[in-house]
Amino acid sequence: MSGNYLVLHPLFLPVMSSPQDLSFTASISIVVMSVRAFISLDLEGLPYIVSREHLFVKGALYSEARSIATQIVKVTAEALHKNGFDEIVVADSHGPMVNVLPEEMPEYVELVRGFPRPLSMVAFARGSDAAVFLGYHAKAGSGYATFDHTYSGASVDRLEINGVEVSEFLLNSYLLGSWGIPVILVGGDAKLIDTDVERFAPWVIGVPFKESLSRYAAKSPGMGRITKALWEAIPKAVGRLKSGEAKPLTTKEPVEVRVRFLRSDMADAAELLPIVRRLDGKTVEFEAKTLEEAYRVFELLVLAAAGVNAIATR
Repeated sequence: MSGNYLVLHPLFLPVMSSPQDLSFTASISIVVMSVRAFISLDLEGLPYIVSREHLFVKGALYSEARSIATQIVKVTAEALHKNGFDEIVVADSHGPMVNVLPEEMPEYVELVRGFPRPLSMVAFARGSDAAVFLGYHAKAGSGYATFDHTYSGASVDRLEINGVEVSEFLLNSYLLGSWGIPVILVGGDAKLIDTDVERFAPWVIGVPFKESLSRYAAKSPGMGRITKALWEAIPKAVGRLKSGEAKPLTTKEPVEVRVRFLRSDMADAAELLPIVRRLDGKTVEFEAKTLEEAYRVFELLVLAAAGVNAIATR
């Protein structure tokens, strides 16, 4: 590419009200960038999801969960598109990661599916201008929170990044932040929004999908009210992005990671990795140069724990 070019970002286009405003462009070519939003979808924080039968492919209520997830993603994608995003990447990020019904997605949506995969819940997020988390839930050990867990309810009891106990919201926000991507909206369990979101990222717009009464019970608004809330919240979130109020959430690198497993045999397997240090029967720690490296090592430890569990329970 040669010559003089002006690259414009559609979300931040200047307001030009007269022909004179465009006179400076006479000798240059204008290139308008595409604008991409990234959506990470989980199930446990979605409205009406309260039974284990919602969460597994063979569950009696799984088809209901897929329908709910698809509706929420579609509404969010449509609102983002209406507010300036011409590309939207959706990372289906629960369980087997094939929950969203592809045929219901608008043409401007790209759908990331399948598990296991590198970078799991944030696969293909790099290069996005903003991120939205849907169906997110509170971290392991939270009271009054539907299906509270951190990344893997079958293996992880606690995860710390640089001494801070993290939820999936915080873990994924840190990684996106290291790539310069701000999270602008979280839709999920009110418990998560009232705790980690407000504490660590107060600029993020929260849309409560449910008020949990216990691990297996919650109250949710009707889908019409949720749809309205998303359509009202997304312009506000985009406004904060444009003003600079919404910003990437970061933590220091190198990264210190500490994982407490549910059982000691899982820590036995984790300790086989040379960079991992054993702290006690169920707890290990390691250091990584970057957030992405830390995320990848943590994924590996969780997969190893799943393997140990399969051996132990066969």
